Amino acid sequence: MSTTAATLPMQRVPLALKLAFTAFMAVMVPFYWITYGPTNFLYFCDVAMFFTLVAVWTESPLLASMPAVGLIVPQAVWCLDFFLSWIGVPLLSMTAYMFDPGIPLFARGLSSFHAWLPFVLVFLIARLGYDRRALLYWTLLAWALIAVCRLFMPAPPPDPAHPNVPVNINYVYGFGDAAAQTWMPGWAWLALLCIGLPLLVFLPTHVVLQRWKGGDRR
Repeated sequence: MSTTAATLPMQRVPLALKLAFTAFMAVMVPFYWITYGPTNFLYFCDVAMFFTLVAVWTESPLLASMPAVGLIVPQAVWCLDFFLSWIGVPLLSMTAYMFDPGIPLFARGLSSFHAWLPFVLVFLIARLGYDRRALLYWTLLAWALIAVCRLFMPAPPPDPAHPNVPVNINYVYGFGDAAAQTWMPGWAWLALLCIGLPLLVFLPTHVVLQRWKGGDRR
């Protein structure tokens, strides 16, 4: 091995993954921007895709860990709901749109990233390690996104004149886009999101990832 080759840093994320992920984003971002508008990128999953894009190129453990701690569990639930919907017994019906013939197949194909993103994130953590600061940083980011979506983004139902404009982004009005939830006050629902997500989703994921690939990072 030459001296030059020996001093080059080892690439921990394969170039093929970097190029494939970038190519997917190069198609998805303009399509979503034109079809749904820029507010679509306030969804947790879309924000996670941008973090992951930067992470695959910079090989930053923190930038990979933040979407991992926030999205692995929700996207795993998406995968389960998709499979159960496919066999006719949906869990939450959150993937019903994937079987709607009224939505172009191309658009549904782009949404398939929900199915493979958690596996990409697990792979990145395996290669890069887990940065435990991700729990705090992703929680703060999630709270900021929830606040923005509740204060400034439209509530359900969708506007018939603009049916593609996202409503109820990040479920700040309830689990359905047809109407806001009515079984508790709006402030209580937001409190449930802001407390429940970190405690029931982010923290358990953090504990597992920290024990698996936490290393000594602060």
